[in-house]
Amino acid sequence: MKKILVYGAAIVLPMGMAMAAGNPPEVKEGLWSIRTQTTDNPGGVKSDHTATICRNHAYDQYAMALVNGVKGCTTSGGNYAGNEYSIEMKCTVGTTVIDSKGTTTFDGDTSTHSETHATYTPAMAGISDMTLIQDQKYIGACPAGMQPGDETQANGTVLHLWKH
Repeated sequence: MKKILVYGAAIVLPMGMAMAAGNPPEVKEGLWSIRTQTTDNPGGVKSDHTATICRNHAYDQYAMALVNGVKGCTTSGGNYAGNEYSIEMKCTVGTTVIDSKGTTTFDGDTSTHSETHATYTPAMAGISDMTLIQDQKYIGACPAGMQPGDETQANGTVLHLWKH
């Protein structure tokens, strides 16, 4: 559950979190590559995940509504300046409080780089903190038959995250 909250938020937040800050950069609709690297502590356990997702502005708004509607979570900060957006999120899952701070840098409307650090008090599933680095890049138009919200995992599995 803890990774779902932070990992899920990290995927959609870089693209949509600035919406609440007013005058965010518009990002291109179409196919995006996503590379997510995480480090869990203690132990420095690393993972690397890649996927592609077809997105449009309506899907981004839907994804943001999901993030903003997570029970037990609040966001603060929400500061957009220049090409950088920073935000803090606090979630309570059972008896654990997850505090996360993230920064996303927009490179025009075709790529983002985000870094998020989360701490778990007390530790959840043996993890006391996590660092997540994510790079998203516009690839081009979505392939025929692929709809906004369709995510293709590195192993070829397609997840339909929206309207099907």
